[in-house]
Amino acid sequence: MGRILLRSMAIVLVTSFIGCNQSIESKNLSIQADGSEPSYQNLMPVPASIELQEGKFYLDDSFQVAVEGNPDKRLYRAIGRTIKRLSGRTGLFLPQVFFNPDEKPSDPNMHVYVEKAAHIQFGMEEAYQLKISDSGISLKAETDVGAIRGLETFLQLLDADTSGYFLPALTIDDAPRFPWRGLLMDACRHFMPVDVIKRNLDGMAAVKLNVLHWHLTEDQGFRVESKTYPKLHELGSDGFYYTHEQIREVVAYAADRGIRVIPEFDLPGHATSWLVAYPELASAPGPYTIERKWGIMQPTFNPAIEETYTFLDAFFKEMTALFPDEYVHIGGDENKGVHWDSNDQIQAFKKRMGFSDNGDLQNYFNQRLLTSLKSYGKKMIGWDEILHEDMPKDIVLQSWRGREAMITAAQRGYRSLLSNGYYIDLHQPTDYHYLNDPLPADSPLNEKEQSLILGGEATMWAEFVTPEIVDSRIWPRTAAIAERFWSDRSVQDLDDMYRRMKITSFRLEELGLTHERNYPMMLRRLTGNRDIVPLKTLVDVLESVKVYSRNRQRVHYSYTPLTRVIDAARPDAEVARLFRQNVDRFLNQGGSDPSLASEINQHLISWSGNHAKLSTIIDASPILHEIRPMSEALSAVADLGLESMELIQSRGEVGVSWIEQSTGILEKAGKPVAQTELAILSAIEALVKYLK
Repeated sequence: MGRILLRSMAIVLVTSFIGCNQSIESKNLSIQADGSEPSYQNLMPVPASIELQEGKFYLDDSFQVAVEGNPDKRLYRAIGRTIKRLSGRTGLFLPQVFFNPDEKPSDPNMHVYVEKAAHIQFGMEEAYQLKISDSGISLKAETDVGAIRGLETFLQLLDADTSGYFLPALTIDDAPRFPWRGLLMDACRHFMPVDVIKRNLDGMAAVKLNVLHWHLTEDQGFRVESKTYPKLHELGSDGFYYTHEQIREVVAYAADRGIRVIPEFDLPGHATSWLVAYPELASAPGPYTIERKWGIMQPTFNPAIEETYTFLDAFFKEMTALFPDEYVHIGGDENKGVHWDSNDQIQAFKKRMGFSDNGDLQNYFNQRLLTSLKSYGKKMIGWDEILHEDMPKDIVLQSWRGREAMITAAQRGYRSLLSNGYYIDLHQPTDYHYLNDPLPADSPLNEKEQSLILGGEATMWAEFVTPEIVDSRIWPRTAAIAERFWSDRSVQDLDDMYRRMKITSFRLEELGLTHERNYPMMLRRLTGNRDIVPLKTLVDVLESVKVYSRNRQRVHYSYTPLTRVIDAARPDAEVARLFRQNVDRFLNQGGSDPSLASEINQHLISWSGNHAKLSTIIDASPILHEIRPMSEALSAVADLGLESMELIQSRGEVGVSWIEQSTGILEKAGKPVAQTELAILSAIEALVKYLK
């Protein structure tokens, strides 16, 4: 069932909300006077239950909050941030931006009740109940983290009419579907300064994610200070690393938002930056230098020498003291064993130990790391390659190669989480991620096995992002992934997801995220501060080549500039997506809807004439020269689209020569240019195909 449209005279009881079967009741409610959706229909993620009521709570300068119970001080800081955001949106002079729990308001408008402070750990309680009436607001939660989740929902409910800013009367009972809802940030391929990490933590909190998976070591960089082995960051980082003080700062910042921080130290492969400083621990002779290319590299720790384990034990002793979470991620992925196979000492060790293959050898390595981690009170998490029958059941597996690995792990009694299908660096559309469920309706797992699926993580690998563009690859698509982890499985209405995600994207800007504002800035740089409208018209319908094609089409390095058109182009280009959607609707209706035809033709006319406008800008901007063929292709396929629309509407017939000519235009336009693709091409192809 689709989302509800509440009519002005409706008095209804409904059991469906924006594509799901959560409980909602509605009484005498109407759509907004300006035709916009009520704020409770814009929530993301969708709550477990909403009961709508009559009335509105209007805000004014006297709005104050009182707290009861036993929260941690982080709740007071969260309330202060909430009031600051509320004040910023409304212009109201609200007095509690620096919330002081010792100053008891005499007549508070909002009461926050919390039973206890949460420990920021796996499985922490995050449920809350939010009640709003025309006379006041109450937010109840077992833990302060639950209350923090409720505060984000409270902010999403802010609405306005001619009388002022208000919140609708309702009751929300909410809790997450999965306890592990994460975002991986790779700080190794391209370093991400602390301010980038912090603003993305704010974004995570806004959509109720609760795990930052911090990827800190790679072939291309060692990104954490080690006082035990200082050569690691001195020689392996190019000077870009996080100090102990910065690590603690980020961990505390995350905890204030109810977010766990899990470090990843990738072993035994992906290890070049470690071995720059300590080549004697490698499986092949050094010397080593920091890797500048992307891909799977062969440098690997030597698992056959005791010095490796002595070294790593001392390293983990230092790192586990920095990161309070009970889990440490050891990577464990993509070790091809090339250097192991060519090392006589390692081969002799394998034979002596009775190992049949490199999988057994890596399991031995992992078991040794597990012993170290357990000695420091930690649990192990790793990519799905660490699954081995000898591993104890208290580890967690992160599935990246396919959900089959996750299913196999659960059937063997292991806990796991899903990242396959959530690789946001691969520029796949939001609906692809959104419909990728850790536990779909057709899951082969039984109830006990399903309980071992902890949730999932979106992964932001950093080969092709810098601090300038990383936000645009994470947001707003990760808001949809966050909903998949939080909300009921039945929440699947794609149109409504896209509608709400656009609203969420706007809200995220107030947190300092740059996914929207940096786009026109990058276009101005590309044009040399000339008129960006023609370039934007083109780039609005371009997307990067998908999956791992970019590096295959042109070799990139860690120092390659990420300032080209491909870097400005957005994943899941909205203009192109809506155009494709309109064409589908038009053709499904038999090409007879004049309003749709008019809208489609307006776009096609704009694109048809765009190259003439953009050509002079390309002439003056050498960085744009590479994109000229795509600009020409856009105009060519737009002309073809206009001709097709005319033929469809006039019921005209086409001959073999027209089909052949059209096919040639489409084939030429379908070839990537400067690692970009024309995202409207499938719609033009559909128009042509309709005429065949």
